[in-house]
Amino acid sequence: MQFYLDGYRPGDPELRPAAEGRGKGRDGGLPERVDVLVVGTGPAGVVLAAQLAEFPELSTMVVERREGPLQIGQADGVACRTVEMFNAFGLAEKLVREAYWVNETSFWGPGGSDRSAIVRTGRMQDVEDGLSEFPHVIVNQARMQDYLLGHMRQSPSRLELDYGLEVTGVVVEDAGDYPVKVTMRHTANTGADGGAEVTVRAKYVVGCDGARSAVRKSLGIELRGDARNHAWGVMDILAVTDFPDIRLKAAVQSASGGSILLIPREGGYLVRLYVDLGDLDPADREARKRFTPESIIEAAQKILHPYTLEVKDIAWWSVYEVGQRIADRFDDVLPAERGTRSPRVFIAGDACHTHSAKAGQGMNVSMQDGFNLGWKLAAVLQGRSPAALLDTYSGERQAIAQELIDFDLRWSTAMAEKPKDPEHPEAGGMDADERQQIFTEGGRFTAGFATDYPPNLITGPDTHEHLAKGFPVGERFHSAPVIRLADAKPLGLGHVAQADGRWRIYAFADEAGPSGPDSRIAALCRFLAESDQSPVKRFTPAGADPDAVFDVRAVFQQGHRDLAVDDLPPFLLPRKGPFGLTDYEKAFTPDPKSGQDIFDLRGIDRVQGAMVVVRPDQYVAHVLPLDAHQELASFFAGIMAG
Repeated sequence: MQFYLDGYRPGDPELRPAAEGRGKGRDGGLPERVDVLVVGTGPAGVVLAAQLAEFPELSTMVVERREGPLQIGQADGVACRTVEMFNAFGLAEKLVREAYWVNETSFWGPGGSDRSAIVRTGRMQDVEDGLSEFPHVIVNQARMQDYLLGHMRQSPSRLELDYGLEVTGVVVEDAGDYPVKVTMRHTANTGADGGAEVTVRAKYVVGCDGARSAVRKSLGIELRGDARNHAWGVMDILAVTDFPDIRLKAAVQSASGGSILLIPREGGYLVRLYVDLGDLDPADREARKRFTPESIIEAAQKILHPYTLEVKDIAWWSVYEVGQRIADRFDDVLPAERGTRSPRVFIAGDACHTHSAKAGQGMNVSMQDGFNLGWKLAAVLQGRSPAALLDTYSGERQAIAQELIDFDLRWSTAMAEKPKDPEHPEAGGMDADERQQIFTEGGRFTAGFATDYPPNLITGPDTHEHLAKGFPVGERFHSAPVIRLADAKPLGLGHVAQADGRWRIYAFADEAGPSGPDSRIAALCRFLAESDQSPVKRFTPAGADPDAVFDVRAVFQQGHRDLAVDDLPPFLLPRKGPFGLTDYEKAFTPDPKSGQDIFDLRGIDRVQGAMVVVRPDQYVAHVLPLDAHQELASFFAGIMAG
């Protein structure tokens, strides 16, 4: 991380100085007007709020109907892609240190000679090699929220939540700069404000308020899909057992037809069980309520036979029915209106997609909803991008939610399917190998890397993708080891990107040296620094640091000892801050000790080089030749305002 740009100050550098007027609390009650009102502090809401907290010039309000922070979260699986996102907030190190690492998954099914007993039928690596440098981990949702709330408190905005407020209505009106009227009531039954209604006007509202979203209902949007009337019990327990894979993620299938998905939790002792409780009578509305912790434990003990399970303590438990539902749209714009006006109200997370918990994707996809939308709202509110940018949220995330629904249906069906009986093949069912194959095929999805955004306003075509085959357009930017030229520090190239709303341009050098007359990367740097067509020059506000909007980094083919800092184009040594200090962290070279040259690892054309444009949410927006100056300019002309 970089700090001291504005002058030396003692203390924790992660506690950034508060912006003017921030950090002193409100003078009175709730604000009458805000730029963005975030409703709900589920996974989507806290990521969205943490992103918006990076922009203290924007007024953001976050409301939660609960009286305080989440204490025990229901979600727990954290995909590799989510850890990558947390790294952009500076939180990955803390997360992976505390979490349980899902290294391998085992599969259990009925034994050959004694089908009443389960035996291990397979064991495999959970995440395939090369997908990410970060692991798949397990940590309580409440802790994930704590990390992000802490980040918000330490941001220049000093953003705090408003608890005890429940939204009762959202109306989009035509007139004024704050067209969204939000009605709320205080949930506390005591005190001066108990039960009182308040109204706040906003430029934009985002409903992250769960499956029963008041924001979604105010927009007249329905969740459509099917309930499968199949019950699962879930509990976090401290137990004594002789089941040998109690500290491995395990999918257990018993001859009785019951199944367990076992997920070890952080801390070394806690474990989560998803226990198959069978089909429910759709006519019996009270069926789910009749399950008890004791009945769930009894079902788990039966499935785990011949192994024993003695539950000593239950941290949390619940019963839910499997169902897959998705909203018709993710914002307030009707299909007939699309293109005639931009959205003002959005929904994210469980407010627009619900499914089972066993795919481990609910929290992850919801957080990516918030990450996708946050930088777009900031760009529009700051006047850096046209309002049309906001249309891309629903267009991109609704397709991803549908992919999640489809995958969850396959995986939850596989988990609930009865095992095949070799003596009665006509009875159907699924054997362990089939289920393991479904798990393998879904590996990229469960790791969070199945997202591939199609061409749109902010994602270009794949015309030049062959110049950087390891950075497919529309997919997340895949980090790789490099050496920072100025100080010889080894790091991951993707790890230098922060959740700060900036666009990234990674310029991978051609075969000519940067000081040579034929150097394409030197010519690109001159264009970016000097040409009136340069997006950097055109869209960076007057008086701002030269990398305030576009963070340009260069990777050279030479070794870090073979290239001098003073051989770099001046553009890669920008002067910043009130003292005009030089930023020496823009240039990189391959890391020989890693055994993986980034040019080979990511398929970069060594003769021509390549330019990889990356969105603020870490997805590749374009791959271009280094000399495609006008194409770069045209791409950003459609995205940026000014």
